Amino acid sequence: MTEMKIEALNCPNCGAGVASDSTQCRFCSTRLKTMACPKCLGLMFIGSEHCSHCGAKTLVAEASEHAEAGDCPRCKIKLNLLSVGDIALQECSKCGGMWSASNTFESICADGEKQSAVLGFAGSRLQCNPLPAQISYVPCPVCRELMNRSNFARSSGVIIDLCKHHGVWFDAEELPKIIAFIRKGGMEKAREREKLEIKEDRDRLRDEQLRSAVRNNSYNPTGRRKDDDSSLGGIIGFLFDI
Repeated sequence: MTEMKIEALNCPNCGAGVASDSTQCRFCSTRLKTMACPKCLGLMFIGSEHCSHCGAKTLVAEASEHAEAGDCPRCKIKLNLLSVGDIALQECSKCGGMWSASNTFESICADGEKQSAVLGFAGSRLQCNPLPAQISYVPCPVCRELMNRSNFARSSGVIIDLCKHHGVWFDAEELPKIIAFIRKGGMEKAREREKLEIKEDRDRLRDEQLRSAVRNNSYNPTGRRKDDDSSLGGIIGFLFDI
C-alpha cells in the first residue's frame, strides 16, 4: 500500500501551517483530524471553512443526528463525530470502526458523490495493518441492544452489524468495501436475484397448492369443477390465478 502524501495545511482554529499528518496544532494545541474535500477529494482539516485546494466551502454535518450515539461497541471508548462533506458519521479512534444512522447510510448508497467523498476520506485514513475484527455480536451504540449481523445485499460478502431502530456499525474498511460493491453493480445484481427468488417462491407455493388439490381430489383432468362443468377451476385456476 502506498504511503499517504504529507501536505501542508492550515489549522482551522489559528490558521498556522501544519502538516496533514499532525494530530495536534503545535501553536494553539487544537486537536486535528483530516477529511476529504467533498468536491475535489483533497485533504483538509476537519473544521476548515474552505478547501485549500479548490476553495470549496465545507458543508459541516449537524451533530444532532448522532448526539445519542455513545461508545465504540468493540473498544468501549467514546466515538468521535466526523463530517465528510454533508455526511455525519462517527468513528472509533482506536479500531477505525464507523457508526452511521440508517438514513445516512441509505443516502450514501444512493448518491455517487457521497460515495466518492467517503472513499476519499477513508482512503486517507486506512491503516497499514488493520486489526481484524473479532467475529461476535456487538451492542448498538445508542440503545445498547445486541445488533443483528447481516451480509449486505445478501451477496456482497461484507458482514455488517445492524440495529433496525438506529443505524449500522462498520468495522474498519467495511464501508469502503460496500461502496466498491455498489459501484460494481452489486445492488442491481442483488435486486435481480431477489426478483428471481420471489418468482421461484411463488412457483413453489403454486406447486404445493396444486399437489394439495390433487390429494384432496378438488379438480379433475378436464380442468372443470365436478360440481359445475361450466366454470373454470382446478389446475387452470392455480396456473393463472383465476
